[in-house]
Amino acid sequence: MDDLTTTSGIVALVGAVLGIVALALAAVLFVQLRRVRLAQRILLGDAEPRDLIAHAAQLSEAVATLRAYVEESALRLDGRLSTAEERLDRTIAYRGLLRYDAYNEMSGRQSASIALLDATRSGIVLSSIHHRDQARLYAKHVRDGEAEIALSPEEEEAVRLALAGELQETPPET
Repeated sequence: MDDLTTTSGIVALVGAVLGIVALALAAVLFVQLRRVRLAQRILLGDAEPRDLIAHAAQLSEAVATLRAYVEESALRLDGRLSTAEERLDRTIAYRGLLRYDAYNEMSGRQSASIALLDATRSGIVLSSIHHRDQARLYAKHVRDGEAEIALSPEEEEAVRLALAGELQETPPET
């Protein structure tokens, strides 16, 4: 015990305490390093050893590739949507039906004119004129709201009804 009270003994004692503290600190750091490596293995997987920076760079590249694919897909979809919209503009968007007695008979309004127009106000007007002895069908082309052949008043009314967005019949005459 006499050796511990001397300068060399105190230095040895302090050195031993510092060694024990360093050993304890090394044990704590070893446990923490194992936890970090376990978390890194969970994050990076076991396939190939790499560090977090390389993994982050790979993820960034994958996100950039995915972004480019999504933008390209969006452009293709925009093109397809434009094509579909153009096709829809050529479908029947407006229709109007007018029933009437063509010869002022009491035949129950058997004659009819129907206008079928697309979004550009182009299409056809069909008129079916019924009489006791005969029936006739007329078709007239309409382009941009204007007929190529003059329309009858009933056909003009059918076009007006179509462009008004209504599908209706006129009330019976009293």
